[in-house]
Amino acid sequence: MGKKHVFNAGPCLLPQEAIDNTIEALKDFKGTGVSLISISHRTKGWDEVMDECRALWKELLGIPEGYEVVFLGGGASLEFLYVAMNYLEHKAGYLDTGVWAKKALKEAKGLGDAFAVASSADKNYSYIPKGYEIPRDLDYFHITTNNTIYGTEIREDIDCPVPLIADMSSDILTRRVDVSKYTLIYGGAQKNAGPAGVAFAIIKKDGLGKVSRYLPSMLDYRNHIDKLSMYNTPPVFSIFVMNETLKWLKGIGGIDAIHDIDVKKAEALYAEIDRNTLFTGTAAREDRSIMNVCFVMAPGREDLQDEFLKFSVERDIVGIKGHRSVGGFRASLYNACTLEDVNALIAVMQEFEKLHA
Repeated sequence: MGKKHVFNAGPCLLPQEAIDNTIEALKDFKGTGVSLISISHRTKGWDEVMDECRALWKELLGIPEGYEVVFLGGGASLEFLYVAMNYLEHKAGYLDTGVWAKKALKEAKGLGDAFAVASSADKNYSYIPKGYEIPRDLDYFHITTNNTIYGTEIREDIDCPVPLIADMSSDILTRRVDVSKYTLIYGGAQKNAGPAGVAFAIIKKDGLGKVSRYLPSMLDYRNHIDKLSMYNTPPVFSIFVMNETLKWLKGIGGIDAIHDIDVKKAEALYAEIDRNTLFTGTAAREDRSIMNVCFVMAPGREDLQDEFLKFSVERDIVGIKGHRSVGGFRASLYNACTLEDVNALIAVMQEFEKLHA
């Protein structure tokens, strides 16, 4: 069996170093003689993991004073509700760029006046809306920076006249972010930051406490800040792997280094899609994601889709089938995916083209 080249959209490919270190901790956590998945979160040494993980987030992203990082269960899907519960008092605006933005908006609508300021639904979310005006009387404006299903991405921090909240589930830790422009950045870890089972939130502390509604204890960000992400039993395993992933990222040079690598991977694959006579990209060129590269068979060659999927699997390409709602193909180039993996996919695409020229 050859090396598998993994392009899963999530849970993601993780760095081998993080996997290996986790395997050792599964055998024995910090010399305790107890497995990582059997320890109590009150075990001596666990506080060190939590402290290190928070510190690495702050260091890697240059998070300024006045912000705190918390780790939560429930994924980004639960944080859709956290957002509305903690910030929606009068009305909120959302940028509708795909399924996950739509789901976030749905949760807010259940609690108050929330609406889409702009949408790209008219062209099946193949572009990022532009030229819209953000109302200045909003409690917050919500964006989803990377749209995994459609392969579009907001790759620069926008200027916003109201508190800005961003779901960065699938492109966090891939580029420099001016955190000071945001009231909240949140997401699931399972794209670039670790395994499934834990979500992160980067919270501007003075943005909290401004709603009049009753906040259930578990949905009040302040409780998780005050208890250092241990208001209830934290997802110990997932946080440990996250910490190892962040240590790996720091070790290879941090955000600037990984951004350069990620851009090279995406540019190489998009260049092949644009050149290859059998494939065509689906996202507007100016909005193409460097994380999720979405493409389909070229017009008139749609009958080759299933054959190409089978052909790629036989050549150790894993996880390129597109989301069930859009079909086609999707190669997710998260941080642990290498240029070698991308070149392997390109080679398979070129081999397939020669068979069907």
